[in-house]
Parts: sequence; structure tokens; C-alpha cells
Amino acid sequence: MMKNITLFVDADACPVKKEILNIAGTYQLDPIFVASYASFSPERDGTWVFVDQQKEAADLYIVNHANPGDVVVTQDIGLAGLLTKRSVFVLSVRGQLISEMNVDVLLDRRYQAYHALNAGEKIKGPKPFTSTNRKNFSDALTKLLCRLDH
Repeated sequence: MMKNITLFVDADACPVKKEILNIAGTYQLDPIFVASYASFSPERDGTWVFVDQQKEAADLYIVNHANPGDVVVTQDIGLAGLLTKRSVFVLSVRGQLISEMNVDVLLDRRYQAYHALNAGEKIKGPKPFTSTNRKNFSDALTKLLCRLDH
């Protein structure tokens, strides 16, 4: 059993919840899925925390509860930027480990995309989520938890 590590999931639009539950079970972790009340469903596995529907409520919950050494799964690069500065491990749903080394570049890309969009330019959105993305995520989460378990 992994000691003193909590696995948080920014769960509102997370496409890899089943993979997280399966992998976390291998390491005897009980992930905490954080979602807005709008995502409430009585049929769910794992531990869930529901927050208000304000735009950043789930992010604020995670920021206020994650400790150094914890793991967070999120698609939100702004949230990742806050967490990496606090020594929290952040993994994207596509399997990218976000760290202090690469978060500034990712934040800059996001800023440039918003700037281009506001200037009326057409920008490409994210590519559709594929089975390869799912496998990359599973491999990355397994590798990270294995590293943290030793």
C-alpha cells in the first residue's frame, strides 16, 4: 500500500476514470474524483467529492487539498501550473507528465491559442481522444505510481 499519497482526479470531463480505478486498485489507492454537482450520478465507483458548479470550484478543491507528493490527473493546464509549483505530480489524460520543467511552455501555448482565438483566428482544438491516448495514459500512470511506490 502506498503511504501518504493521494490521487486526485479533475473528473468533470475525464475520459480515463475506469483506467484510473483499475490502476489505483493495483496500488491500493482510493482515488478522489472531484466534480461539479452537475456531473452527479448515483451510479459511480470510487470516492467522489462534489463541488459547486462555479467554473473553478473543482480546481480550488484540488489546490486546497493536494499536498506535495500527491498525484493529480487533469486536462487543465492552469491547474497544473499551480500544482507543479507545490511539488504535486500532474498527469494529463493523454499521459503527459507535467512538471515545473515544461509547464511554462504549456501555459504559453495556451495563452497564444487564446490570443489567436480572440484575434479572430481559427485554431485547431484538441484531437479526438483515441485508444492510443488511453493506453499512453495507463502506461504513464502505472509508471508514475510504480516510481512513487519505491
